[in-house]
Amino acid sequence: MVINKSAGLLMHGTRLPENQKPDKPEATVADWLVKNYPEVRSVGDDPSVRPGIVHRLDKETSGIVVAARNQKTFDSLKSLFQNHEIKKIYAALVIGRVESARGIIDKPIGIKAGTTKRSIHSEKMQKPAKTEYRVKRYITVNDRAYTLLEVSPQTGRTHQIRVHLASIGHPIAGDKMYGGKRAALEGLNRQFLHAQTIEFVLEGERFRFEAELPEELKSLLA
Repeated sequence: MVINKSAGLLMHGTRLPENQKPDKPEATVADWLVKNYPEVRSVGDDPSVRPGIVHRLDKETSGIVVAARNQKTFDSLKSLFQNHEIKKIYAALVIGRVESARGIIDKPIGIKAGTTKRSIHSEKMQKPAKTEYRVKRYITVNDRAYTLLEVSPQTGRTHQIRVHLASIGHPIAGDKMYGGKRAALEGLNRQFLHAQTIEFVLEGERFRFEAELPEELKSLLA
């Protein structure tokens, strides 16, 4: 199952004690999957929380997500992700003018103590991370420079693209966590990060899926 996720939608909830569960839980991709494809209830590493979900996007990131409807496919897709055999391309609008037409950011990412925030400076649960990028075009808004990038993560760490781009001084527009007030852009109520394409070979067949930029990002660029 290939889904074009909207920004503002959680992938899945978290496991909470009964006394901490909200009266009205937030809607998630996992809820939609279970409702429309009940067979996913038993699929995955932790199907009670992440039924059929092989990989994730941040809440404020839109675009392509792949889910599995049976355990065999889940295991095959998981192996492809672990072996870096899945090619993903994201569209990202970043603050400032990125001078190099192409670049590679190869910096391990860890968790900042006492938070959910990731950092290249933290050694806690640090893991290797590598991101490639290519400049698509330069944009000026109210005399301020921005760069539209095509980004290909070679690993799949939490917040990887956001952390890596911020680490080279070019946080993603709208990303308050890693860009602060500097990331604010009038007319943008989310982070400008969209999972545009995904490509992989499964059981001898090559698949490629593409999701156009959502209207709110298209109109901003226009």
